[in-house]
Amino acid sequence: MGHADTLLAMGGAFVAAAFFARLGGRIGLPTIPLFMLAGILLGPHTPGFVLVEDAHDFEMLSALGLVLLLFYLGLEFHLDDLKSGGKRLLTAGGVYLLLNVGAGLGFGFVLGWGVREALVLAGVLGISSSAIVTKILIDLGRIGRPETRLILGVIVVEDIFLALYLAALQPVVSGAHGVADTALQAGKAFGFLLVLAAAARYGTRLVGRLIATRDDELLVISFLGAAVLVAGVSEVLGVADAIGAFMVGLILAGTPSGPRIRELVHPLRDAFAAIFFFAFGLAIDPGDLASVAGPVAAAAALTVVMNIIAGLCVARVYHYGSEPAAEIATTLVARGEFALILAAMAAGAGLDARLAPFIAGYVLVLAVLGPVVAGRAHVLAGALRAAGRLLPGTTAPVEAPGDGAGGGQTEADGRRVPVPAGSSPSYGSSASSSEHAEAER
Repeated sequence: MGHADTLLAMGGAFVAAAFFARLGGRIGLPTIPLFMLAGILLGPHTPGFVLVEDAHDFEMLSALGLVLLLFYLGLEFHLDDLKSGGKRLLTAGGVYLLLNVGAGLGFGFVLGWGVREALVLAGVLGISSSAIVTKILIDLGRIGRPETRLILGVIVVEDIFLALYLAALQPVVSGAHGVADTALQAGKAFGFLLVLAAAARYGTRLVGRLIATRDDELLVISFLGAAVLVAGVSEVLGVADAIGAFMVGLILAGTPSGPRIRELVHPLRDAFAAIFFFAFGLAIDPGDLASVAGPVAAAAALTVVMNIIAGLCVARVYHYGSEPAAEIATTLVARGEFALILAAMAAGAGLDARLAPFIAGYVLVLAVLGPVVAGRAHVLAGALRAAGRLLPGTTAPVEAPGDGAGGGQTEADGRRVPVPAGSSPSYGSSASSSEHAEAER
């Protein structure tokens, strides 16, 4: 692709992504599946105008988008949020992971596509989209509710699991030869993660001094260089590049420059992450989507059922009433960026060719279905009440039918409960969750 062609393709990709996102926003759809849809419709596998002939032309831009997406997630991650939740939060996150990851692994084996493919599907079906979930909470006016703290806490637990799972999965999907080779690659990956974790725990003061500057331009160059460089080192050592970027974000989050970095990285993250989703859509052949329609429908139904079961189990742990229980059960259904990260990893490792279209179709369905299901939480709440109050004594009042779908603000103790700062990013938004909570007030 020549210089002019590259510029035309990049500009067209940004304009197309924005156009589709604007259309979807009018009917309440999240941006992620729409960016993918733009790539599918303007790619080489659909009739009509073709913006980009080869998805590999966007490979580096796509990788940069993924790096920035996970870097931002690291910036938003706070271990204090996890500690403050205590054992009950770990139990809640564990329930979600056990049921959803376990169901994904079992589903992968039932499909019979291979062991490595089943391990990828376990992560795809098991991890919610923090970006879409946070946007759902904001759009439905639930950001200040006490059960929202639990929902965002579960996402934090899932994020930790994802980082460890990607590190463990990398040597497996890359085709390590034998147990010794797998153990060696996994050892290098976890050793590198331990070094970065130690830097995040003990080295923030030194890193803060090294990166500190009043000049925004120099700060952008510094944190961007650090994120990309460590992502490259991670890839060399057998750790997914995105996880290296996540750890850099985690380190910088604890420095005095952390809040400024979060603000400065927003436009970079939004722009290049959109290209990541667009480029993923370019590689998808709609004909392949039809060939996996059955498995996609089955996986989507399985995810909805397992999330409802997990949500009701977690609500029992917290002694929530039917409305909060229904909101917990329906809000975490959406799947998005993390599934696509695993899809990109699987494509790079040369796994079953059906994985990419399956994951694309699965993400498209659940990214659209997630907000719809969450907005109908009051239907599940009504069913729970009709079933004779399946949940025992509550600490939160049972709301009137229909309140679970809208912006009711009744809390367990009559107070508004603030969302933990930085619990989860809102993809495509330039404001933090706490800022949105303030706006809702």
